[in-house]
Amino acid sequence: MAEMDVEKRGNAIDEMLKKKRDQNPLPEPETLDDLVQGLKIIFQDNEISVEEVNEYMSKYKSNPREWYKYAKFDHHRYTRNLVDQGNGKFNLIVLCWGEGQGSGIHSHSDSHCFMKVLDGQLDETMYSWPSDSEDERELQKTETHSYGKDSVAYINDSMGLHRVENTSHTNTAVSLHLYSPPFDMVECFDQRTGHRKKVRVTFYSKFGQRTPFPDQGPTEQPDVARTGCTSVETLEPENN
Repeated sequence: MAEMDVEKRGNAIDEMLKKKRDQNPLPEPETLDDLVQGLKIIFQDNEISVEEVNEYMSKYKSNPREWYKYAKFDHHRYTRNLVDQGNGKFNLIVLCWGEGQGSGIHSHSDSHCFMKVLDGQLDETMYSWPSDSEDERELQKTETHSYGKDSVAYINDSMGLHRVENTSHTNTAVSLHLYSPPFDMVECFDQRTGHRKKVRVTFYSKFGQRTPFPDQGPTEQPDVARTGCTSVETLEPENN
């Protein structure tokens, strides 16, 4: 009954916001700057419609000349490059994926996560959350998806965990991600055991400028081979 009430409330909110936006529609975003400003207007509301954000991000057609300054690649890992902080409501980030690079299996800190492919193709593998009643069990795959240029996808923690990969060994990929609310800690999971570890994620660059490499210091680092993540720079692929 409680789940049904939540679903009904969510549907009512979606309908209310759709009616409001139908009466005062946002112009279609012709540029990346238009997209950023439109998203700021959408996120002024205390409640947001996932469908509306998906649709609005879909309307922007990728133009490399507009996002090129944020697209900073690294030979060793995929990179997270901050584009805008969304007046504190969201982070908009360009992720750059070299050939064969991918994330570890991770959650999203109770945030909304929208992804739009700007260039190339990305593959998503979704997993069920590990059982609290078992010490060790391999994570169970639930779905797989492939996204090409201008495709938009969405996930939150109620939908499960996922891993995103550029499986091409000849082409790079670039994607635009919106996280609301913003976060800097996530949980990463070992596919073989279901063990989890909290890690910190940071930015490779901010607003087009490379950030100083964080001081790792003497703090303990996670076992990347087991968790699939690194606590300093970004989420790393698992070593299978």
